[in-house]
Amino acid sequence: MVEIPADGLNALLSDVHGRLSEVVTSPEKLRDLLRATLVVGAGLELDPTLQRIVQAATQLLGARYGALGVRAPGGGLSEFVYEGIGADERATMGHLPEGRGLLGLLIDDPRPVRIRELDRHAASVGFPPNHPPMSSFLGVPIIVRGRAFGSIYLTEKRDAPEFTDEDEVILTVLAESAALAVDNARLFEESRTRERWLRAVAAINSSLLIGGSVPETLDLLVRRVRELTSAETVTLLDASSGTAIVAATTDHRHGDGVTVLAGTPVPEALRTGRAQLTEPASGSGPAAVLPVSGPQHIEGALVVTLGTGAHGWEPDELSRLASMADLAAVALEFAHRQNQQRLLDVLADRDRIARDLHDNVIQRLFATGMSLQSIALPAPEGEVLARSVEQLDRTVREIRTTIFDLQTGDAATQTSLRRRLLDVIGEVTPQSAVTPTVQFSGPIDTLVPAPVHPHAEAVLREGLSNARRHASASSIAVSITAADEFTIAITDDGVGMAGDEPRSGLANLDRRAATCAGRCEVTAAAGGGTVLTWRVPMGGPG
Repeated sequence: MVEIPADGLNALLSDVHGRLSEVVTSPEKLRDLLRATLVVGAGLELDPTLQRIVQAATQLLGARYGALGVRAPGGGLSEFVYEGIGADERATMGHLPEGRGLLGLLIDDPRPVRIRELDRHAASVGFPPNHPPMSSFLGVPIIVRGRAFGSIYLTEKRDAPEFTDEDEVILTVLAESAALAVDNARLFEESRTRERWLRAVAAINSSLLIGGSVPETLDLLVRRVRELTSAETVTLLDASSGTAIVAATTDHRHGDGVTVLAGTPVPEALRTGRAQLTEPASGSGPAAVLPVSGPQHIEGALVVTLGTGAHGWEPDELSRLASMADLAAVALEFAHRQNQQRLLDVLADRDRIARDLHDNVIQRLFATGMSLQSIALPAPEGEVLARSVEQLDRTVREIRTTIFDLQTGDAATQTSLRRRLLDVIGEVTPQSAVTPTVQFSGPIDTLVPAPVHPHAEAVLREGLSNARRHASASSIAVSITAADEFTIAITDDGVGMAGDEPRSGLANLDRRAATCAGRCEVTAAAGGGTVLTWRVPMGGPG
């Protein structure tokens, strides 16, 4: 390879002229080479540039067939551009060369190769079916920035049985010119690729900054990654569940249910926090798994799978994919912060409602009750007044329960015994014409042991069911207390229990009380009806 300093173009031309003057004696050949060099460097698009290189080489050296193979990152050929074979002839042939045999020799050992009889060379592996016969061969590597980019191959010299030393020198010079053209085309292509990725990043950032939907932003991200990488499937996986948050495939399916390539090292990427790659395999292309890392832990993984026949990943591609994975992490963190903010807003609103109930409603009711109690009236007016005061006290207790429920919030729903008992009452109430009144006393959620919770739920459900079905009650009062003992008392004004009624339900309550080292009692209420009292010590089941 000839190194090309920024100010060394004259040195290059001088070196090329010196080598050509030693071998090439025809001025016409020199003019043809100059024209071919100008043609090769006439554009910036990579694919048309490769085609022009092959056309210029075959015309300049009088070859019947010409080709240019591009070296794949993992070896072999990623692209094969040819000249001299028509579409009809190509349709009857097998697969294009993959970089084995003599073509692989030029990839592994990038030096010019000139052969009179192709099939007699030790590295020759023959031709696929229906391939045109080829005899003479000349191959020269294309070296770009010190690395083998690919090779130019010419076969079947038209006016001679083999290629000459002059042909080799001319093709070597043309390959050096081609290297410059390829380098420029690759730089141009890289700049365009970088521009496309930057536009995608800007679109995703814009969607987040203007307050767009996070699911829509993530959907935009995976679709852009699939378009930019020409991937078959791009999936964003959730680390906790292993399911797809969003996905994009070649058949435009999005969302859950997309199957990730079998054997993809997702668990390893989630465990180590490093990108994991799979090599192309039979029936599948290569895959890249990029961890999506949040501030505290790994949120998920961005899985990109290429189609069958695709080659490995370039370092620049992996770097761009890692940037997209970082963007996905920002979007997921943004969604998490949005959810937290919404929860804070709800809790703040609940707290405001609770304060309003406490500061306004309860205080007024309490003041009204105190005023009524100060009035002494003879019966029956005094009895009516007493009942009114009792109703006010009951209303105050219910509002206090509501206030506590509002202040508990969603975070404590799963562990709050108070909330679970209220849910039991809520389940039973729609099935009955009687709405129970509920009074809580003491730090129930703090003192009552967790093993008692399921028993308490079952006791309350059974007690309310008995009062509703058997007592024919018009009112039911529930009192739940946490002090030295945990007590559930259910009082109804019904007809009471007959002596011959089955006690299967009460037997269950007795067993539950015994399990918790407590006791269950059923007594008659003072004004008629029944009182079910279930109490256990605070130590719980022992």
